[in-house]
Amino acid sequence: MYEHMVKSRYYEDQMVEVYTEGKTPVFNIGAGPVPGEMHLSTGQEPAAAGICVHLTKDDTVTAPHRPHHHAIAKGVDLKKMTAEIFGKETGLGKGKGGHMHLFDPDAKFSCGGIVAAGIPHAAGAALASKMQGRDWVAVAFIGEGAANAGAFHESLNLAALWNLPLIVVVEDNSYGISVPKASSTAVASNDLRAAAYGIAGAYVKDNDPIAMYRASEEAVARARSGQGPTIIEIETHRYLGHFQGDPELYRDKAEVPGLRQLDPILKLRKMLVEAEGVTEKEIEKIEKQAKQEVDEAYQFARDSSYPEPESALKDVFTS
Repeated sequence: MYEHMVKSRYYEDQMVEVYTEGKTPVFNIGAGPVPGEMHLSTGQEPAAAGICVHLTKDDTVTAPHRPHHHAIAKGVDLKKMTAEIFGKETGLGKGKGGHMHLFDPDAKFSCGGIVAAGIPHAAGAALASKMQGRDWVAVAFIGEGAANAGAFHESLNLAALWNLPLIVVVEDNSYGISVPKASSTAVASNDLRAAAYGIAGAYVKDNDPIAMYRASEEAVARARSGQGPTIIEIETHRYLGHFQGDPELYRDKAEVPGLRQLDPILKLRKMLVEAEGVTEKEIEKIEKQAKQEVDEAYQFARDSSYPEPESALKDVFTS
């Protein structure tokens, strides 16, 4: 978990710098080596690391528009993922998908930019698992705003009715773009909605990676043993804007510095050293290896070629 969280944090820190290239002094969303929107997960690492550590390569993960920490924790090829974000032909989707449309069938991972759209896909994977008599589980990550979308309720109703091995992880980072949760959601936490479907629900406070690990362990075991779906909501923290370039006028300027004092990576690091006897040397080795993998992925992406213009007409499906 610590490796995944450190790798994810460093990856996003590097992306902040890369994404900014060519976009200053006047912000131009179409400029630089990574054009388009960019949604980063800095601060939300426990949500992905805490559950993906319990998953196998046969389990399915779907993610929303803020997907990098999920992809890293699920084991998506980091070089191909980064090349895809750069729009290069060596990317997961040959440079045609970008950062919100990462698809890696080897890792059974996908993401998309449509709010709540990954939940039906995960429910379908869970149904396939049950129909084939497998013990595979499917996990759908969503933001708390997506829990108010129809796809959330429709998917969970069917998952409960059919007793599917589906886990929906709601990452409550307090804002649906710029709208505070209290202004959009009738319940204090979305795990409470599990009762409406007769399924299990769990709530993880304070962005706690160990609490997320334990809640996820129970949910995965429940799904694998045929005991049906679970909703897990984790109170997490988004250190950056909804997107890079977001002026964040909806937040108090003191909010993020205060949240950074509660950094879950520092919390987990302290626990490993003080409670588990992990040495500083071992910690530094994990951190060094994680950063090396990220640096190599970014270099791979920079060195890769852009697709030829005529390739825009390939791998396109029409009806």
